[in-house]
Amino acid sequence: MPGNATARFDNVALLSVASVLPGRVTTSDDIEERLAPSLKRLRLHSGMLKRVAGVLERRNWAAGETVDAATIAAGKQALADAGVSPSEVGLLINTSVTRTNLEPSVAVALHHGLDLPSSAINFDIANACLGFINGMSLAATMIDSGQIRYAIVVAGEDADGIQVNTIERLLQSESGRAGFLSEFASLTLGSGSAAAVLGRADEHPAGHRILGGVTRAATEFHRLCVGSVDGMFTDAKALLKGGLALVVSAWKEAAAEWDWKSMNRYITHQVSSVHTDAIVKAVNLDRSLVPTTFPHLGNIGPASVPITLVQEQESLRKGDRVLLMGVGSGLNTAMMELAW
Repeated sequence: MPGNATARFDNVALLSVASVLPGRVTTSDDIEERLAPSLKRLRLHSGMLKRVAGVLERRNWAAGETVDAATIAAGKQALADAGVSPSEVGLLINTSVTRTNLEPSVAVALHHGLDLPSSAINFDIANACLGFINGMSLAATMIDSGQIRYAIVVAGEDADGIQVNTIERLLQSESGRAGFLSEFASLTLGSGSAAAVLGRADEHPAGHRILGGVTRAATEFHRLCVGSVDGMFTDAKALLKGGLALVVSAWKEAAAEWDWKSMNRYITHQVSSVHTDAIVKAVNLDRSLVPTTFPHLGNIGPASVPITLVQEQESLRKGDRVLLMGVGSGLNTAMMELAW
């Protein structure tokens, strides 16, 4: 197996994970009511978001809330839960898709808001919905190498802009069903923020060991899902087919070094009921061990994995094995094992 696609960590632990959710709830009924003229014109039945995607509602930032402030709040909570002072942090990685400007990085405002020292490296990693797992892997590598002692990985997503633009375009557009369906995924997006603190396992025996994982790429599919603040356009059927093939291929190749058939929990990237059911079937997972948050939170991009982990952590017990896994447009897949 290619070494650069397989990572093992010797002395790294997840010390804490925290999230902050928006205060405003937007139901799928609300969105479809706004889209009623287009649905009628295209002779599409209402209830698609609930029936096809399984998304009942999602969160959006309310008046007075901002994604940066929420991400900073999640970071402060994660640091407090880990018992780590901001002055001890050597690395901040922001992994969000959301960004209000091309430069500077999103990370700099978060670095400032978290009151991190000038010695703390800070930057963004962007890899669609896999960013958080990639950020954890890079932070773990730097901890294992001795370059840093503590790292904080964050993601904050704001789906308002893309959804407003998408709804306005669908109401004005004269395109057919195919055009409408290519933007359907944008309507399932949600907002939220999350943060995780990583440190040395030998200094934190109560932490959750990060054992390692694998990544795989199928970049021949890089045009299947293309998004910006204006909209996200997806070939849903081809994306699902290509993503499943990549997951199955990575899973089978990893089997020689990793035993992931008997995990206690599988924390998957939250997309929809269709995607979750397909992955469960493709690699023969126990559905009861695959928690979902998309019905009430939607697809929160890279923040969805840590937010789902936050909601599961109280039910996890010492010694449980947890697999973080997902597929990001591009296509890329990543799987990371934790020993709780």
